[in-house]
Amino acid sequence: MIRLSLADIARAVGGGLHRAEGSEIVSAGVEFDSRKVETGGLFVAVPGERVDGHDFAARAVADGAVGVLAAREVDAPAVLVPPIPAAERSSALALAGDVDGSGEAVLAGLAKLARHVVDRLPQLAVVGVTGSSGKTSTKDLIAQLLEPMGPTVAPPGSFNNELGHPWTVLRADETTKHLVLELSARGVGHIANLCQVAPPRIGVVLNVGHAHLGEFGSQEAVAQAKGELPESLPADGVAVLNGDDPLVAAMAERTRARVVLVGERPDAHVRAEDIDVDEQARPTFTLVTAEGSARVTLPLFGEHHVGNALAAAAVALELGASLDEVAERLSSVRRVSARRMEVSESADGVTVVNDAYNANPESVRAALKTLAAMTRGRPGRAWAVLGPMAELGEADVEAHDEIGRLAVRLNIDRLVVVGEQAQAMHQAATLEGSWGEESVLVPDVDAAVALLRAELRPGDVVLTKASNSAGMWRVAEALLTGAGGQTA
Repeated sequence: MIRLSLADIARAVGGGLHRAEGSEIVSAGVEFDSRKVETGGLFVAVPGERVDGHDFAARAVADGAVGVLAAREVDAPAVLVPPIPAAERSSALALAGDVDGSGEAVLAGLAKLARHVVDRLPQLAVVGVTGSSGKTSTKDLIAQLLEPMGPTVAPPGSFNNELGHPWTVLRADETTKHLVLELSARGVGHIANLCQVAPPRIGVVLNVGHAHLGEFGSQEAVAQAKGELPESLPADGVAVLNGDDPLVAAMAERTRARVVLVGERPDAHVRAEDIDVDEQARPTFTLVTAEGSARVTLPLFGEHHVGNALAAAAVALELGASLDEVAERLSSVRRVSARRMEVSESADGVTVVNDAYNANPESVRAALKTLAAMTRGRPGRAWAVLGPMAELGEADVEAHDEIGRLAVRLNIDRLVVVGEQAQAMHQAATLEGSWGEESVLVPDVDAAVALLRAELRPGDVVLTKASNSAGMWRVAEALLTGAGGQTA
């Protein structure tokens, strides 16, 4: 973060000083976890469902924070944000347990501070990424392609909401050249609000799927929300759109920016041709651009990463990288964020694919296809350990049914469905394939682990995937714990 006095911060957020002179200088980062505060940093007191950051203000300052961004008086130097009238509160900033709206006020202040910092950094190239699936992986790819061209800031994992977004922005300083941001939405208007915090010049829309369909109601509503990113771009900006997704390609009509289509369609400006995958499901393809073409071998698992790579390539090319540089960097990228196609080998010869960070119908289909590719022609069996996909609304049963049937059609050897919420997968697989013990429904993670430990053999490949709330990553970790597993 750039150096700011508490008085500067108070002016930026429209707040007042409390137990502070105002001349105190914040020279380190902003943190909302008091345990992570750095000397010279700013602590953000966010009220939550279980704990209230205001209760940790004094401790944060004692541990080195210069001051606190707070909604009420605390026992420490602070900038107090103004309250938000009840009639003006926004669902986009609502926090669990935030009865009096103080959390919303703090988040609004944090957003204003982030915008103040961005406005002080005219050299910053801001890139925004959204989509129903693949946001985090694509954000990681873009950051790796841009880092050789200058200091780059990107969020860890999926810091993509009203708290993680401004927190990431505030990591930028005078040396930062690229700021890569992931934008999520739980409703219409959320992405537009995030774009106000750090206005992007390049916006990437990956896809419109069924994630959060229970909240949005339809894919058209999801498209409306995702399209807020290209709508927010300036006339001299660039909208990178997935031309293979009709709902995304249609967003070209909703932006003033220049449009760059990516995908496999012949008219895509940045496209993939001659896609192939090896025995580990790592894709190779020809990257075709206006500059020419180059062969790329992605060291990532799953053909679905080709689309992510195309989007990342388009961004890097727009920001000055050459085709050869992009192809070389894509061929040496690494997986950054955890629990996303994280492939490990246990000491007893079982391959564990931990893709359990989150799940929606599109991402589960991609994961199953990757599992099938990884086991094709190998002696080991393919195991899909799947839990519920959350927030699908009225499409819940149908979506789980389709996944169960797909597992059969892909010749997955064993399907372990975890939890009653996902039982439609088990029922559909049984009906589709007239399966017996090939598909089994177990009540919880512990039961899944017990079954796997009893039946896995060397050479088997196990995929774990579900919505994050199901904790399916615990299956993967249990299979590897104490086994000296090696991660790819």
